[in-house]
Amino acid sequence: MKVLLINGSPNEHGCTFTALSEVAGALNRHGVETEFFWIGKQAVHGCIACYKCSELGHCVFNDAVRALTARLDEFDGVVIGSPVYYAGPNGALLAFLDRLFFSGGARWFGKLGAAVVSCRRSGTTASFDRLNKYFTIMNMPVVASQYWNGVHGNNPEEVRQDLEGLQTMRTLGENMAWLLKSIEAGKKSGVPAPEYEKHVFTNFIR
Repeated sequence: MKVLLINGSPNEHGCTFTALSEVAGALNRHGVETEFFWIGKQAVHGCIACYKCSELGHCVFNDAVRALTARLDEFDGVVIGSPVYYAGPNGALLAFLDRLFFSGGARWFGKLGAAVVSCRRSGTTASFDRLNKYFTIMNMPVVASQYWNGVHGNNPEEVRQDLEGLQTMRTLGENMAWLLKSIEAGKKSGVPAPEYEKHVFTNFIR
């Protein structure tokens, strides 16, 4: 079992990383492998709605999104972390995720998903809600915790003082590990994966 942790902050080892590390620690204690992926500081191209990914199986832009999409089958779950910018996630991360989820398509189905947000003071719940929408449109069970998954602090040292926030991260890791093991046990017992109907698209303007 392996979980991907996406660090959507331009600061590789900042507040968002500090929160994600708590989640990773809890997963590791249960024998779940984790891998961090940092989106970096470079510009991220947004989706141009060319729909070529449906033909090619990958995005037309040859960058980190395409490289990560090719590896999606390695992971059983994903935790996406973002700082809060104007009560929303980092714009570069959203551009990254728009392309990653759209080009990944059905490869996301069945993977566990969770979001983690970091802020100085406010905007966590709006950012948290925005990130969770990626999971709920892709047949991904969303992992919960004891509170909305956010930490507070202006730097990693301050985040480490947010004891409730860090505990929320560890509880998230505990819940994700438990669900991963439960799914694995279900597979071994012969419980089949969901069977989906052919997708119906309804347009309201004709």
